[in-house]
Amino acid sequence: MIIFMNYQALANLLFPDVTGTPEELEQRFPERNLPEQAVVTRIGPSPTGFVHLGNLYNAVIGERLAHQSGGVFYLRIEDTDEKRKVEGAVETLISAMQYFGVNFDEGATADGDNGNYAPYRQRQRKEIYHIIAKYLTLQGKTYPCFLTAEEIDAIREQQTANKENPGIYGKYAEANRNLTLEQIQENLNAGKSWVLRFRGEDTEESILVQDAVRGELRMPRNNMDFVLLKSDGIPTYHFAHVVDDHFMRSTHVIRGEEWISSLPMHVELFNTLGWKQPVYCHTATLMKIEDGKKRKLSKRKDPELALAYYQQEGICPEAVWEFLLTLLNSNFEEWRLANPEADYHEFPYTIEKMSISGALVDLDKLRDVSKEVLSRMTAENLYAGLLAWCEEYQTSFAELLKVYHDRAIKALNVGRGGAKVRKDLENWKQACEFLSFYFDETFTQQDNMPEEISETDRKAFFKEYLDSYQHSDDSSAWFAKVKEITEKLGYAVKPKDFKKHPEDYKGSIIHITNMIRIALTGRANAPDIWEVSQVLGEEIVISRLQKWL
Repeated sequence: MIIFMNYQALANLLFPDVTGTPEELEQRFPERNLPEQAVVTRIGPSPTGFVHLGNLYNAVIGERLAHQSGGVFYLRIEDTDEKRKVEGAVETLISAMQYFGVNFDEGATADGDNGNYAPYRQRQRKEIYHIIAKYLTLQGKTYPCFLTAEEIDAIREQQTANKENPGIYGKYAEANRNLTLEQIQENLNAGKSWVLRFRGEDTEESILVQDAVRGELRMPRNNMDFVLLKSDGIPTYHFAHVVDDHFMRSTHVIRGEEWISSLPMHVELFNTLGWKQPVYCHTATLMKIEDGKKRKLSKRKDPELALAYYQQEGICPEAVWEFLLTLLNSNFEEWRLANPEADYHEFPYTIEKMSISGALVDLDKLRDVSKEVLSRMTAENLYAGLLAWCEEYQTSFAELLKVYHDRAIKALNVGRGGAKVRKDLENWKQACEFLSFYFDETFTQQDNMPEEISETDRKAFFKEYLDSYQHSDDSSAWFAKVKEITEKLGYAVKPKDFKKHPEDYKGSIIHITNMIRIALTGRANAPDIWEVSQVLGEEIVISRLQKWL
């Protein structure tokens, strides 16, 4: 049945207060004045209060593509779902992005919006969506749908029973598609709730989308009467995405692969409106290995999905960035080996080297990356990063760092002077524990003395060690004295001698040096004893050793 509709009258009935036009919007939000190859991209998170690794993963891609090409990277808040909105979530998101060094050129900020394409919050762009919705209605491309939630549920049940694709289309859409203007007016007068649907076409055509990550995607053309505006007049993601990325002049849309199935709807809208389609980049899902199998990271099961996890653990932003770059480009590690001192921003990131299989979030790999990143930092930069983290998460240790500033700097510099830098530090949280022995306030005895050394020998060694101790001795002079006492007490100066003839010795110098290390640091695994002694200072060294006499 063909219903002849006065679309001008319908548009005025549905949008009586809308006077703007698409042409006016084109003038209000003109093409950006950028170099020809410049990329304009964004992230568009929802303000749910949960900022996840996927947000940062896509932000890294967007930031690199935009800034490497002389383009623009902006933040848009996709807050169309009022039910999921959490108070303060936008500020939490912006704070997290700042912490991880994600720099936006424009967009939503904690204090409002910054940029010529504002507003950057979708609920504030209702006027813009309604102008385009009215325009589509004038073209005969939309209709008001008065189906209730119960009626839609019944349709889904019938489709499930018939093994049909779920949705409103074809015969399931006819009742509302074919309403006359008078019937629509009656429904509105009766106060019936309605949504605005796009008129899909009954077609078996296919579409072809060139995805920058996945290559050619061939899919059935859209035939659904999908929703453009919800009953409160706020757009669905599908409509808001197309309108916003057009008028904000995005050149690339970076989003998770779960949106691939929605492409036919988005392509249909771009084509219907006569707008240039952006380059789509559908990224791989973040995965982990559990029981030998890959699975998607879960908000409920996996704390490492939340960005807050990395902040609370004190994993420095640079390490997280470098870890993500190893997931995003297969050649990053090779580049890092060839450029050990370079800033990671210098890495020539490309979409072409992205994997389409799941990105594996391996925390052991992250720890290794983090150790490498921290090992390249100067002691001063380490101190600044550690102090900033402690002031947020371990305030008592922050006070120690400030009181013993010089000692902390020296401690962080231990093992960093030679060709092979020690990689003891893994993150700021672990660094607090690792450095705790340098301060009497946090010093604890973690390990027991070597069983190979008797209490008598231990006391004898420490007495002679303290009698001969000169804090001004260099490393060679200090070690010469240790060897002399070691030999005098009947321990092998050369470990290999003890290994070959254990019956000739009480133990080896390794047992002796471990004993000194444990006395000074409380642990068997600690940096070079002489360097540690120089950091602690003569008074603390003597005090800690005297306790064992």
